[in-house]
Amino acid sequence: MKHAKKPFAAPLVMPLCAAFAVALASAPAWATDYPLTLENCGIEVTYEAAPQRVVTVGQAGTEALYELGLGDRVVGTSVWFTDVPEAFRELNAGIPRLADNDPSFESVVAARPDLVLIQFEWHVGPEGAVGTREQFHELGIPTYLLPADCVGKNNAVGVDGTGTELFSVDTLVQGVTELGQIFDIEDTANALGEELVAREDAAVARAEAIGVDGVTAMFWFSSVDIAVDPYVAGRLGAPGYIMETLGIENVVQSDEEWPIVGWETLVQANPTVIVLAEMDRRRLPADAAEAKLEFLRTDPVASQMDAVVNDRIVVMDAHAMDRTLRTIEGLEVLTDALESFDLGQ
Repeated sequence: MKHAKKPFAAPLVMPLCAAFAVALASAPAWATDYPLTLENCGIEVTYEAAPQRVVTVGQAGTEALYELGLGDRVVGTSVWFTDVPEAFRELNAGIPRLADNDPSFESVVAARPDLVLIQFEWHVGPEGAVGTREQFHELGIPTYLLPADCVGKNNAVGVDGTGTELFSVDTLVQGVTELGQIFDIEDTANALGEELVAREDAAVARAEAIGVDGVTAMFWFSSVDIAVDPYVAGRLGAPGYIMETLGIENVVQSDEEWPIVGWETLVQANPTVIVLAEMDRRRLPADAAEAKLEFLRTDPVASQMDAVVNDRIVVMDAHAMDRTLRTIEGLEVLTDALESFDLGQ
């Protein structure tokens, strides 16, 4: 059956005793009616009860559960880019890490989860790097794929998918709200969603006060080798959203999430600001922000870019460059930097 919300209705005839009135006042406004069925990224999934044992495949799902106060339900994590925020480090240190990168299907199942929460569709899609959603469902393990990776995005095109529309905070709110339904904590989830929107509004107001007309930017995530053409942000993903929301033009107009663009093209575009991803992951030679910064300052061509000459370089947590709750943090980080730069407006 589809999800149904049932507001608590007080009796209309009998007066409430004081104790019952207190209980009513503290009760949640809505409660999940199980079994709950949701359409999740094109697949209908039924959740029989609020999950008690969750394995996360992707840092975005891990941090979303921590933000929702559900860290005690997490029994295994995987696919890490950076450390968690300071407030969650002690909690995270006590939770088993199944893998720094992709976990095996067997390791996920061995943790006996009653929910697998996924960040990237390619981990559980038709050619799932971890396993397909159908494989988990056949074992009676429901899955939930964060909608930020499927709404407005075609993961069958391009190395990291291709946008079909501009990423929006709405998909973050959708993910938080649906997790609230799955775990029967809708009040908490709604409050977090409202906070995300409020933070977006505040960043936009600050950018408008700065005046960013004519400002351009590029986001450099990594490269297979420091001197070769880099993976930079397309116009429809999380960095594209950050730039569009703040009124900045992305010098890369590809719809791909992370296209490879030649340095000759990037130098010619000459962005006002360059944003570099910082991460703990070391899968590629250019994963470290320091390596990217060293290249920009020493390469005879890249070093002549306006952003490098004028030291308008921003280091941003890589997790904020993905479609995650921390994208809002990225919005704020870039706004802080804009306020500190001499943009000559």
